Amino acid sequence: MSVTLKPDADVRCKRDLESSQEVGVRIGEVAAKAGVSVRALRYYEQQELLHSTRNPGGQRQYPAGAVERVRLIQRLYSVGLPSRTLREVLPFADSGEVSPELLELLAAEHDRLDRQMTDLRDMRDRLHDCITEARNHHGAGSPS
Repeated sequence: MSVTLKPDADVRCKRDLESSQEVGVRIGEVAAKAGVSVRALRYYEQQELLHSTRNPGGQRQYPAGAVERVRLIQRLYSVGLPSRTLREVLPFADSGEVSPELLELLAAEHDRLDRQMTDLRDMRDRLHDCITEARNHHGAGSPS
């Protein structure tokens, strides 16, 4: 005859209980899932683009949607929007409401990007001309 003992007390340690009750996501997990560094997340907080709370142990805890928010921040940065503009755009992403001021801001950023693209094309063309001239010069002076 075998006997199985079943404890009627919860034998998990206090740390296990605390972590099972945490609602937020830890900084390392957000960073890994979003594909960014922990340092980037701290920077986003400093720029007021991302918010966290602290657990009793002092560790940052992010809301469940933090990974998606970080991915959005990354996309907006990748198109050249500065932090100050992101601070104004992100509430729209949260609420879905667009103000005339926001539309004006986005139009101004669009125009700025157009000017940058024009400048880059001009620089590329000048560089191409320099390369062509250097190749012609190099080819003319070398023996055949």
